[in-house]
Amino acid sequence: MKIKYIIIALTALLPLGVKAQELQYFRPNDQRGLHVFETTKADTTQFGGLRVRVGGNFELSFQTLRDHNTAISQTKTGFTGNVNSLIPLIDGFNLPMANLNVDVQLADGIRLNLTSYLAARHHEDTWVKGGYIQFDKLTFLHSDFVDQLMKSFTIKIGQNDVDYGDQHFRRSDGGNTIYNPFVENYIMDEFATETGAEVYYHHKSGWFAMGGISNGELNETVVAPSKIDSATGQVNKYPPAFHGKLGFDKQLNKDTRIRLSGSFYTVSSANSSTLFGGDRTGSHYYYVMENQNVANGTTLNNAVDYSAFSGRFNPGFSEEVHSFMGNLFLKYKGLEFFGTIESAKGRSITETENRKAMQYAGELVYRFPENTQDFWIGGRYNTVTAGIQGVPNDVTVNRMVGSAGWFMTKNIMMKVEYVNQEYKNYPSTNILNGGRFNGIMLEAAIGF
Repeated sequence: MKIKYIIIALTALLPLGVKAQELQYFRPNDQRGLHVFETTKADTTQFGGLRVRVGGNFELSFQTLRDHNTAISQTKTGFTGNVNSLIPLIDGFNLPMANLNVDVQLADGIRLNLTSYLAARHHEDTWVKGGYIQFDKLTFLHSDFVDQLMKSFTIKIGQNDVDYGDQHFRRSDGGNTIYNPFVENYIMDEFATETGAEVYYHHKSGWFAMGGISNGELNETVVAPSKIDSATGQVNKYPPAFHGKLGFDKQLNKDTRIRLSGSFYTVSSANSSTLFGGDRTGSHYYYVMENQNVANGTTLNNAVDYSAFSGRFNPGFSEEVHSFMGNLFLKYKGLEFFGTIESAKGRSITETENRKAMQYAGELVYRFPENTQDFWIGGRYNTVTAGIQGVPNDVTVNRMVGSAGWFMTKNIMMKVEYVNQEYKNYPSTNILNGGRFNGIMLEAAIGF
């Protein structure tokens, strides 16, 4: 979609957006959206007719990272020069990213979302991330029984973030970094937009459950598969993917909240599963552990750079994925802890056996002063140990991050972090052998 058409559409929508900004069962795009996971059943906004809310997210970062490795010099067919040397880095600004958010209150308890990436590292064109329709009421059925039932249920349908785990509610998503107290996401970043539906059950005690089904693909296709699955010897199949979540989320008193959840995602065969590589915006650490000769020899289409996911680890489970994540969120006044344990196994279509990946992460953040919590300091430890295709031993990636930040207003945020990341047990012929990068990141973000 061309930018000029988006501007025309926004101009047409603005008069509607001025009427009212508050929507039902909605997560705000600013500071008020912190610590919001799935939207609750709290019916706090009165329906006042069709409402259109146009919002956006913008981020700009300044990078001072440096990297090195111990990989041996190596050439590769199709590329010129040593493919294991690292791109020399300097201090400087990175490409800003921006999102466009359009949310519409269509009817009482029915809300529509459409999110587009206006600018991102991974794509130089405007891309529609996805959208969904959310039903918290079904009054058009004119059934008292259904109305009572929907006081505990939520239905989401569309192409949207797969609700696997709780980390995707805290991650940076292109220009939207306002929910993330750190600059980057996890090393093994769980994020996928797939077409499907999710049904949520909320109990007043704090227990909740979700069941979901999707097509298991980022890019849908109606073309019959032709590739042979190495594990079965048969033509590949595209069955649906399933995911689910069970948890407990309760504000115990005015100072204390606890949330505990377990999630799973499973697909037995896919055209190209992207659970660990579905981000169409890219890493916020630019060009670390990358090679200029490979970049020069890589044909680009819509990618701004040849490798948009610097610093991340993708296990390559493109054919089959079976993954589980457990999350714990504790908040006492301004002190919060968010923890993750993740176990995944899967394979590519050329493999006959599944490989495994384990990820652990812990965040400790303190927000102050108590009445506004506009400032914070925090730390995160993140580690991944996994088998990679063609390597007999498991590899490990460790990351330590320290962060501090300030909400100048509910819409404007500044943050600074120091990051140190290490790569262990990679072969001497791999560019990540003895790899390490560290340095300081500065980031400004706006959300409205």
